[in-house]
Amino acid sequence: MRLSTFLFMTTILSSLNSSILTLTLNRPSRANSFNFEMTNELRGALENAEKDSQVRCVVITGADKVFSAGQDITEMKRGAEISYREHLERTYNPLILQIRNIGKPIVAAVNGPCAGAAFGVALACDLRIAHTRAYFVVGFSGIALAPDSGVSLLLPTYIGLGRAQEYFYSNEKISARTARQWGLVNRVGGFNFEALVKSAAQNLSAGPREAFAFGKRAFNQAVLPNLAEALDFEGVIQEKAGKTAEHKEGVAAFLGKRRPKFE
Repeated sequence: MRLSTFLFMTTILSSLNSSILTLTLNRPSRANSFNFEMTNELRGALENAEKDSQVRCVVITGADKVFSAGQDITEMKRGAEISYREHLERTYNPLILQIRNIGKPIVAAVNGPCAGAAFGVALACDLRIAHTRAYFVVGFSGIALAPDSGVSLLLPTYIGLGRAQEYFYSNEKISARTARQWGLVNRVGGFNFEALVKSAAQNLSAGPREAFAFGKRAFNQAVLPNLAEALDFEGVIQEKAGKTAEHKEGVAAFLGKRRPKFE
């Protein structure tokens, strides 16, 4: 399947330049939040990129000045009540595993705010390069949910359990510069952000493709051997959290643009 198939995508913009494939999350009116269509299209684009010999490196970024606000809450609450576990099994769980299992390097070019499930997507990438205006928010506790999309495993891996729990509980922002100090992101740039992303992607695309793939497998086995198990457990926990009165209040407050009252 050739890269021309990307032309039919509606929520992902695709651009191939000198063996570097850039995939842009493109729902700017919704802060590039993920709905089922965008998750599915991103998975399809990554699958094609893995098969295409022209692609040696993938960059994931967001349209305008936002990376992604995470899951589109309005989609989750439209119509009949859904199973959060089933939703994760259809969307983020396979996406996170796919990002980690693709042999080609994937760079998250975090050009602005990044929260919730999108945080998990960025964490799953091989490198993260952040703009100075970018920040990260764990996000889930704001609507009384537990971390999912691999955040429960990946975030403590990068910044330690204590910090991960603190920022889950507080829901405070992690600035790009703080993220750099903690090793959460690899590089931070302002006016030179695009140049940093381009330089990193060019270096990766010029590297030994098979060695990179073997190295990624080795890192996965050494550091993330239980990723699939962690994703599955996140689904179990999220199913329970999604049925609580606290979650209903959190969503109502979010949609009503007010502070939640957890009693």
